[in-house]
Amino acid sequence: MDAFILLGSFIALILIGMPVAYALGLSALIGAWWIDIPADALMIQIAGGVNKFSLLAIPFFVLAGAIMAEGGMSRRLVAFAAVLVGFVRGGLSLVNIVASTFFGAISGSSVADTASVGSVLIPEMERNGYPRDFSTAVTVSGSVQALLTPPSHNSVLYSLAAGGTVSIASLFMAGILPGLLLSAVMMGLCMIFARKRNYPKGEVVPLRQALKIAGEALWGMMAMVIILGGILSGIFTATESAAIAVLWAFFVTMFIYRDYKWRDLPKLMHRAARTISIVMILIGFAASFGYILTLMEIPMKITTAFLTLSDNRYVILMCINVMLLLLGTVMDMAPLILILTPILLPVIVGVGIDPVHFGMIMLVNLGIGLITPPVGAVLFVGAAVGKVTIEATVKALVPFYVALFLVLMLVTYIPAISLWLPSVVL
Repeated sequence: MDAFILLGSFIALILIGMPVAYALGLSALIGAWWIDIPADALMIQIAGGVNKFSLLAIPFFVLAGAIMAEGGMSRRLVAFAAVLVGFVRGGLSLVNIVASTFFGAISGSSVADTASVGSVLIPEMERNGYPRDFSTAVTVSGSVQALLTPPSHNSVLYSLAAGGTVSIASLFMAGILPGLLLSAVMMGLCMIFARKRNYPKGEVVPLRQALKIAGEALWGMMAMVIILGGILSGIFTATESAAIAVLWAFFVTMFIYRDYKWRDLPKLMHRAARTISIVMILIGFAASFGYILTLMEIPMKITTAFLTLSDNRYVILMCINVMLLLLGTVMDMAPLILILTPILLPVIVGVGIDPVHFGMIMLVNLGIGLITPPVGAVLFVGAAVGKVTIEATVKALVPFYVALFLVLMLVTYIPAISLWLPSVVL
């Protein structure tokens, strides 16, 4: 009955259109009233949920990504990607994927990736004979990489939801190979389409121009070196690296590229602050929700249910994958990470699955949800940027869904893809 009151009230509030963050807080209050917990205890949990030093990484990474997204970085990364792969058949579709790889490793956001890379490449691809729906599908699916590769905001959220038992550095390292695998699979699919549909080849960029393009892109790509190099060398933590990334992004945008006007900076800060405030409210209310979940022993009951279903880890992983894929289509990624991680972590630990590995499984699953209707935030952004209907975009995405599912199966059942690099580097 406890679980029905808590989860039922949450689902009911979502169904009547209440924002997820407030639905979490109000359902936690209802659950606290049901089991006779004072509201003061919830307030303490909300305050404690956001009063963590590691959480500072999120606003800093969001701000750094916003500065680089609007400061000319995407255009330069696209040009650099064109130097690397633009000369082959279907080169612009490959440029799209490679540019997403670069930009995702700087912004850590699929939405920013889709908006920035898509606004540059979708019109260019259409001018070169690519269907607009295909161009949008390539942009949207390629942006899932940003959820895996550092500095992924969602890895920070997973570490927080896991109670700090999984280090952010380990998650950052674990996401590199799955992100590159996703990129490789997407590029292979684009090359098949290019050969089948006879998409055009690009031109080889002259050496002098290529060096100039690489030099301009290098300033922005140094953010990756700063973030990863600083963490791995032990010079600073993931949170400190995020703050330094903001300083670097500001320096490169305002003093090197100089494409962004000083008078527009307050508007950018305002947009970033709004995004950050939404995330922090969500984290605080999710902490109170998780507290009531624990008091009601719901994670323990769900663990028992899964182990009753099967004691085979592969069967359990498949069941969890199906559940995450379905939930990812109807709810946004951040609240699902905050809600489901405390529930599922005891299950996966109980069957001997590494929490870092499970973090990558969760990110890939929920990343697919972000580009799947009916509540695919990245899908909607891509369709808006590409000026294509949702229906046309989803139809063009079908083969990319198959490719993403293949990546999900590989990441799920080959733990070394996620765990090898952290074991070697850290």
